[in-house]
Amino acid sequence: MFSLLDKIKWLGHASFLIELDKIIYFDPWKIKEGLPLADIIFISHSHYDHCSPDDVKKIIKKDTFIITDKTSAKNFLNYKLKIVKPTDTLNIGDIKIEVVPAYNISKPFHSKSDDNLGFIVSVMNTRIYHCGDTDFIPEMKNIKCDILLIAVSGTYVMNAKEAFNAVDSIRPKIAIPMHYGEIVGTKKDAEEFLKLCKDLPVEVKILDRS
Repeated sequence: MFSLLDKIKWLGHASFLIELDKIIYFDPWKIKEGLPLADIIFISHSHYDHCSPDDVKKIIKKDTFIITDKTSAKNFLNYKLKIVKPTDTLNIGDIKIEVVPAYNISKPFHSKSDDNLGFIVSVMNTRIYHCGDTDFIPEMKNIKCDILLIAVSGTYVMNAKEAFNAVDSIRPKIAIPMHYGEIVGTKKDAEEFLKLCKDLPVEVKILDRS
């Protein structure tokens, strides 16, 4: 798993690249030119900072799969689409994908009825959970993962304390804070999250932006 951690690159905000035999992206937005072309692109929901057709064009190829919700899918009708909703499961080759809910409990920005998405991707015997834009929701109590990519910036998503509560419930081996440095939040939110988690059996890794 720790060798797999070396393959995970934070591209800013909620965007990640995982470079394995399959090239995997989550929520590409404001990404650089010249990155590896994608085999799979996960898009968690339709907000512009997660669903960016211009950024998808930078990494798309003929056989790339885009896995997303029905609203975001309208932007990608000319591509290979897999439209999913929470609780769906699917496989692409030897990669298992579990789709989970992502929503706000006490904020108006991401309604549960929107069917926004989080993704648990199983690769190399490791479960990677990208939580999407969400609060600490009841469904997280049943989620098991090894590596958690978790929002910490507050306002639209969990703040550092709420993210700590989620990590305390899920107990991944590694937690990587995200969703800061652009619209809301700064590295200080990630550092506060790190401090809060110091007594948990969880390694928090604050990644530099690639």
